[in-house]
Amino acid sequence: MPDLPVYECPRTATTPNLDGTLTDPAWETAPWTTGFVPIHDGPTPRFLTRAKLMYDDQYLYVGGLLEEPHVWSTMTEHNSKLFHENNFELFLDPDGDGQNYYEFEINPLGTIWELTLPKPYVDGGVPIDPTNLAGLRTAIHVDGTLNDPSDTDTGWSAEIAVPWAELAPYNKNTANKGRGTKSPNPGDEWRMNLMRCEWPHEVVDGAYVKGDDCEFWVWSPQGIADMHRPATWGILRF
Repeated sequence: MPDLPVYECPRTATTPNLDGTLTDPAWETAPWTTGFVPIHDGPTPRFLTRAKLMYDDQYLYVGGLLEEPHVWSTMTEHNSKLFHENNFELFLDPDGDGQNYYEFEINPLGTIWELTLPKPYVDGGVPIDPTNLAGLRTAIHVDGTLNDPSDTDTGWSAEIAVPWAELAPYNKNTANKGRGTKSPNPGDEWRMNLMRCEWPHEVVDGAYVKGDDCEFWVWSPQGIADMHRPATWGILRF
């Protein structure tokens, strides 16, 4: 197995204003991830995707920046299966046991889907869907015009704030230390991956129409076309 990527997640001294742009000064302390790569075999991604993470006492903050010349989206119903269109996804396994992990998805309209996997699908896992974290906060920004094929966009970005208190059920390690609702200790390591679903499209009668054969671009390559292999996720180090 190749070396897993490691993201050194800094603590922020100031609470960011979540507006989807990643321009709040608090984000300056957070480094960018490496650019996303194909989930398995495939050509180099056509568009750059990067992310930043940071944390404070209340939240883990995740920001995704997605280069995209044509930002389009149609799914508006909460907890829809957003991977059927373009989206940005977060996977977290706080105790790193490959079981009982959290998945989050968001699209350019700001629609979200959350679910829990008691174990990976390949092991017979059946998702708990939906899994809605009441304190979750999100914001979206489109650098361009959404659903307008007549121009060229720059891309879109997402900001997510995930509350520690609601991640506690996924983390046996911190629960055993009596720290289940608090932020991690410096040096703690979680398992994490990030993914982007990118579908081809064509323009028909002035509107976007989704094509076939989605491309999956990820922070930590899986070695197989299956995101639900936690052993190949990267390391989130606080």
